[in-house]
Amino acid sequence: MSSSHCPTPLPSVTKLQVDSVTFPPSVISPASSNPLFLGGAGVRGLDIHGKFVIFTVIGVYLDAVAVPSLSVKWKGKTTEELTESVPFFREIVTGSFEKFIKVTMKLPLTGQQYSEKVTENCVAIWKSLGIYTDSEAKAVKKFLEVFKDQTFPPGASILFALSPNGSLTVIFTKILYNIDLCACVYMLYSMILFLHIEP
Repeated sequence: MSSSHCPTPLPSVTKLQVDSVTFPPSVISPASSNPLFLGGAGVRGLDIHGKFVIFTVIGVYLDAVAVPSLSVKWKGKTTEELTESVPFFREIVTGSFEKFIKVTMKLPLTGQQYSEKVTENCVAIWKSLGIYTDSEAKAVKKFLEVFKDQTFPPGASILFALSPNGSLTVIFTKILYNIDLCACVYMLYSMILFLHIEP
């Protein structure tokens, strides 16, 4: 069910500042034009020589119908119980509602570096659940292909819009700086690619 079929008011949330990235309380999905609310945000990184190095800052937005959908099973749980629950996060990922994820780079990454890490993690999870099939293998190949020629400087973002029907919209945004002009010139470069992942 999506908000286009049953308009559900967005929950009242506030903006979040994570590292130097601000996530507004709501956004309009670039794939469906539906309003989505900020479900949470955080960082991804690695411990390198005893120091945590942030590579990306991530914000996750959900369709308003996610709240009643998830509350059937998870109502009454504490924040700590939900935060520590892998099944809860799995239900967010697999729920039949729209999701939008904004991944902003803190350090430069190539598309190959990013996509290989993402697909490595996805394949490991799918295999552990016994659901890795030819369909997932094809989706992984397509995902790697989309990212292979991309580069992401600090400040660039990857936007993922996941629809309830199984389609994934990927948008790349990059901020380019022209040092020769003695001023930073911002140019938005967006490329929209549609991938269909079989449910």
